[in-house]
Amino acid sequence: MKQMVLVVAILACCYNGMAQQKNNSSDNQKIARIEAGIQDYAVAILNAKEMIDRFRADSLFTKGLVQALKQPYSFSYSFDSLITISKLYAPDSSFRIFTWQVMKDYSSYHQKGAIQMKTADGSLKLFPLFDYSDYTDFPGDSVRTTSNWIGAVYYNIVLKTFNNKNYYTLLGYDENNARTTKKWMEVLSFDAAGKPVFGGRYFNYPPDSIKLPQPAYRFCLEFKKQASAKLNYDAELDRIVFAHLVSETGEVREKQTLIPYGSYEGFRWQNGKWVYEKNIESADPKPGANTSNDPMNGGGLQLKPKKKNSN
Repeated sequence: MKQMVLVVAILACCYNGMAQQKNNSSDNQKIARIEAGIQDYAVAILNAKEMIDRFRADSLFTKGLVQALKQPYSFSYSFDSLITISKLYAPDSSFRIFTWQVMKDYSSYHQKGAIQMKTADGSLKLFPLFDYSDYTDFPGDSVRTTSNWIGAVYYNIVLKTFNNKNYYTLLGYDENNARTTKKWMEVLSFDAAGKPVFGGRYFNYPPDSIKLPQPAYRFCLEFKKQASAKLNYDAELDRIVFAHLVSETGEVREKQTLIPYGSYEGFRWQNGKWVYEKNIESADPKPGANTSNDPMNGGGLQLKPKKKNSN
């Protein structure tokens, strides 16, 4: 009798597993059809000539993406064809974050995004992100929520822990305006209710004219538009490494004059903070540094409009 019960239990498990695989396959096919339908919108967000067309494409893309994410167990679907959209999983696979940008004109960019949480039953738990950058003169001054997020297109996530709590450092890119580009280092955590919290007193560095003034709740590199300044995690060094900036004209407060000097600074994680280190020996890129999505390090994420063939 016991053997019979065991056989029945095994068969039931096999049947449930096969049924789940069948359902997942069907759900993935639905998501794939939706993905195919919004792929052109994702490209048009970047490449449409008129602002109204870019924002229309953004609206249609967003609606389609949410529809796709509502399908059961969408968390594991990769959306590989959406190359103008950043899609990053947390190192512990507890969530993933979608981010992208819409150009208003050549002097203004708007970031969009959402955090999708992993759920046991495959249902959708989504936190939309609303870029508040245009409405604040002091983006580094406070802890923020999803409703007043400082927008960036993220290309890396670094997981650190302190006192048995996880902290996710987001590294992101913002084309900002016609004269400067920004790179952001933002610590994401989750409160007792499971809601995202952006920023905090995680940065320990001496004040200078180039960096955001202390107390800084997030870290920013702002530099000349035509320059290429590194800000990324080096796994071999276990450091966040960033370019040392200098002014071409000696006017360090003029961000559009700042360019990389060729040396590096950095942060190491210590007792729940990113502690500043003045000199870091680092090549660019270093083995272990995830530059796959960083558009300034030759990554695959397409953030700028495609150049038209003149022929």
